[in-house]
Parts: sequence; structure tokens; C-alpha cells
Amino acid sequence: MSIQNVEIKARTSNQEFIRQILRERDADFKGVDHQIDTYFRVSSGRLKLREGNIENNLIHYHRKDTGGPKGSEIMLYPCESDSALKKILTNAMGVLVVVDKKREIYFIDNVKFHIDSVTSLGSFVEIEAIDVDASIGNEKLQSQCEYYISLFDIADEDMVASSYSDLLMPGPSGSSDP
Repeated sequence: MSIQNVEIKARTSNQEFIRQILRERDADFKGVDHQIDTYFRVSSGRLKLREGNIENNLIHYHRKDTGGPKGSEIMLYPCESDSALKKILTNAMGVLVVVDKKREIYFIDNVKFHIDSVTSLGSFVEIEAIDVDASIGNEKLQSQCEYYISLFDIADEDMVASSYSDLLMPGPSGSSDP
């Protein structure tokens, strides 16, 4: 399944404020997912196997590491968490890094919200305006993302340009694009 989205990631010290706003807007709370994202060594984009109690997918994506709302091209393949896929990918490509997080998942229409607590990194919020069938368009996705950035009072300096995998990678800035 191919998906287009516009997304942001930001550090937050006030997850309860974001939860309250989501509750006030009757967001659809999907639950709390303990997710293990295993990133594999690839020559283009990022490839991760997400294993959780709610979401289990093999995900390949391309996204520029820039501040603010940014577009992503995502290929998503639903899979079982107890499959042999992880062993096959590990043997074939090697593991780049593993991200361990507790994720609260919410939806308002086509916009998905994550309130994340990431081991070794801290607390974050993610906003993903999602277009699964090319019916919404990039301009509206961008507008939706910017609306929630403002509503959640996310400051520019709290925006995170890279993925959790990059933040966990050793290096001068803790960032590298596989």
C-alpha cells in the first residue's frame, strides 16, 4: 500500500496538554502501543519493521530531514509480529538501529497523532496528515499539519528534523541518513 503524508515530530514536555486538546476534539483513541522498530541497512530511504500490540508493519519510506512539516512517500506492508520476516531481513541486510517506544495513537479524520515516550530520547509528539488514496492533496495535508502545530503550541525550536533512528545513531550530531 502506497501512502502520501505530511508530518512533523517535536519534543514536548507537556504531553498532558496535547492529550487534553485531543480529548476536547473527540479524537479516536486507538490505544497505547509498545513498539519496537528495527531499522535495516538499505541504500535508499529507510526500512523498518514495526512490532507492536496494535501496529505491525514493514515500512519503507523516503523523507527529507528538514524542520517543519515535510512530505513522506511510504510503502506499508502489514505483517505478523511473530513472523520470520525480522530474521530474514536481519540476515540479509543487517540491523542499523532499534527504537523502543511507548506510543499513544489518536485519529481525527485523516490526521494521526502519536504521543511518544522513546527509550533513551524522551517525550515527543508526532502529527501525520495522511492521504491514502490521493484524494486530499499535498496542500491540504500541509494545512492540516500546520493547524495542529499551532493548536498544540509547538515551537520551532522543539521541531525534530530526523527520525528516532537517526537520533539514536552514534555520530557528531546523532544523525545520519541510511
